[in-house]
Amino acid sequence: MREELDDLVASIDQVPELRSVLENPEIDAQAKSAILADILGEGDPLVSNFLKLLAEKGRSGEIEEIVREYGALVDAEQRVLNVELTTAIPLSDEEADDLVRKIQAASGHTVEATRTVDPDLIGGIVLQAGSLRLDASVRGRLQRLRQELTTARS
Repeated sequence: MREELDDLVASIDQVPELRSVLENPEIDAQAKSAILADILGEGDPLVSNFLKLLAEKGRSGEIEEIVREYGALVDAEQRVLNVELTTAIPLSDEEADDLVRKIQAASGHTVEATRTVDPDLIGGIVLQAGSLRLDASVRGRLQRLRQELTTARS
């Protein structure tokens, strides 16, 4: 079910016109429902009925947000923690796996990590998990030092 909803959101992301149609209040709910059914194909009837209900209630423009919240609820129930690891240089698979194991041990959750590279960090790592942000980068340390020095002068 979740995969079908994620695929639908990916389709909406790839086709901006689809988003415009789904968000347009002037387009008939049945037309929106038919479009969603065509995209989904012979998928899970529960998903089909859910999408039809969203269209009927005028909420088809909110599918992306609903799917995102649904994913967050499923992850919370399954104790999955989604984190973003940002580093100045690309991490090797071994380094990333080691970090993920440490985060899993500390959090007690299964960790799904995405990796990004930001050369502006200079060095170190920034870990983002939901609203929690841990900045152990050189850039972050320099900014904190600058703030401390500015505050100390006052």
